[in-house]
Amino acid sequence: MPRTDDRRYMAAALRLARWHTGLTSTNPSVGCIVVKDGAIVGTGVTAVGGRPHAETQALADAGPRARGATVYVTLEPCSHHGKTPPCADALIASGVARVVVSVTDPDIRVSGRGLAMLAAAGISVEAGVLEEEGREVLSGYLMRQVEKRPHVTLKLAVSADGMIGRTGAGQVSVTGPLARAQVHALRAEMDAILVGAGTALADDPLLDVRLPGLESRSPHRFVLGRDFVLPTGSKLALSADRVPLTLIGGRVAADGRNAATSSGRSISPEPAEEGALLPLLNRMAEQGISSLLVEGGAKAASRFLDAGLVDRILLFEGPGKIGADGIASPLTRTHMPAGFRLVRSEIFGPDRAYHYERDS
Repeated sequence: MPRTDDRRYMAAALRLARWHTGLTSTNPSVGCIVVKDGAIVGTGVTAVGGRPHAETQALADAGPRARGATVYVTLEPCSHHGKTPPCADALIASGVARVVVSVTDPDIRVSGRGLAMLAAAGISVEAGVLEEEGREVLSGYLMRQVEKRPHVTLKLAVSADGMIGRTGAGQVSVTGPLARAQVHALRAEMDAILVGAGTALADDPLLDVRLPGLESRSPHRFVLGRDFVLPTGSKLALSADRVPLTLIGGRVAADGRNAATSSGRSISPEPAEEGALLPLLNRMAEQGISSLLVEGGAKAASRFLDAGLVDRILLFEGPGKIGADGIASPLTRTHMPAGFRLVRSEIFGPDRAYHYERDS
């Protein structure tokens, strides 16, 4: 089969993998496509919660047509016995002729063993097809496996004069509805979202997903500060039963229940002191959080940047100006931290979005 066909089918598998990003618990969201005689005869994506895996679903969808087919899978098939048998065994039993993989699994229980099992069974194997794109789709899983922390995206909305808000004004709309909808779509792909206590108290945000049909994909919310008190009437506290909330270095006012406790999940009861962000991220990873969206404010953003713990920057630019009483952004497009490269830009009505990746 021509190399161009491999890239085309792998691109389709990567699009499929995005369907369940943020919904597969500690397992990655993997896409799998079975192709025979130039036609797709089976598809699968890691199920919500992490099981069944993509390969077994795609093989079941293909049925007997899998024999002699080519399988495109975004991550190396597992080779170990966990709660389910190895996907490599399922592929061998199905009689497929060829397996094409985007990214090799860094999990020490797999890490090349899945490919070796397939090759030993006489199946033609090729890895590294659209690997850069595959690593982007699997960025959270790969970061948690290799660095033992979540993949961190910093999102900021910046006015034309370099401000992210106005002092004492609460939430200020820097961008329009199209750009804000994109942020909600981004939240839906994340395991967790974090803001500083100053932003939580000044803006009273919800930090959930409010796109129709995606409300259930709201990520776990974290507020990071030092000795702060969250009002019981705040949107975060009032919604803690609906969307998990953890306060790091703070508490809910004494006249109400503790929202962090009621969510059933708390990472740290103590303030995350300067320089202690990495241990906090390590604890998040231990609890299965693979991706974290940092939405500000300026102090929290600066802390993550200074600690070298930002992997991706998403910078939205609005056309309006805030003025002299504005809160300065810790970065702008013309003052980007060293080590980040622009990978793409987008237009949302009058607003612009710029995506930066940290150099590997």
